[in-house]
Amino acid sequence: MLPTSFADKAVLVTGAASGIGRATALAFASRGARLFLCDVNQAGLDETLSLARQHGKPVRADRVDVSSRAAFGEYAEQVHREVKALDVLVNNAGVGVNGTFLDTTLEDWDYIIGVNLWGVVFGCHFFVPPMVQRGAGGHVVNIASAAAIAAPEDMAAYAATKCGVVGLSEALQSELAGHRIGVSVVCPGMVNTAITGATRYRGERALRDKDKIAEAFRKRNYGPEKVAEAIVSAVGKNRAFVPVGPEAWVLYALKRMSPALASRLLQKGREQMAR
Repeated sequence: MLPTSFADKAVLVTGAASGIGRATALAFASRGARLFLCDVNQAGLDETLSLARQHGKPVRADRVDVSSRAAFGEYAEQVHREVKALDVLVNNAGVGVNGTFLDTTLEDWDYIIGVNLWGVVFGCHFFVPPMVQRGAGGHVVNIASAAAIAAPEDMAAYAATKCGVVGLSEALQSELAGHRIGVSVVCPGMVNTAITGATRYRGERALRDKDKIAEAFRKRNYGPEKVAEAIVSAVGKNRAFVPVGPEAWVLYALKRMSPALASRLLQKGREQMAR
């Protein structure tokens, strides 16, 4: 499979209504893929559907809650009525919780684990076995975060879910290699998407700084299209671990050399965003 062409390949992207998900859907559409898209945001999903259809290939878009085993399972059955198996699965859907562990409620943990971790597990559970059974290979892309490389103190729940995605992906890489199914885990840094506005902020500090953090992401202005291109390249080149953006690469290098230095850099960056 070449990184420049996915002609008539079946590609599913979760969380496709905006941000990285929308950009990824359009990147694959521009390369000839047949798309299956899902999200809980119907209005945003409709916009992505309209944009993707401009590339002339079949596109199906459905409102699906990836944190629901029943809903995701039913959706998988519908997809598999149209194609025997996917060629590329992109588990992108994600939500944010910003706050220290002491400020994060159990309800917040249920919410973020449901989407960020169970959503990826369900995606793999329902779509990978048919890939294996088909015997023609394929690729899985799981979206983690730079927070899985080095975790800020005010992103305990978010980092925990993204570290889980990295661990799952590493295990799948070994398990699925013999079936010619590649697995890439993508760790973006600061990307200017709607997630900062939709994030749950918990605790006095997080509530105080949320507008400044969102503004820092806007000023950084690293677009989701760059992540989408990295995803397409990772599939084409079968890259296992994919930091995206300068911050992610710096953290990745520092974490390998000096975990303590990486933690100090994170703290300094957090303080700068809040100024």
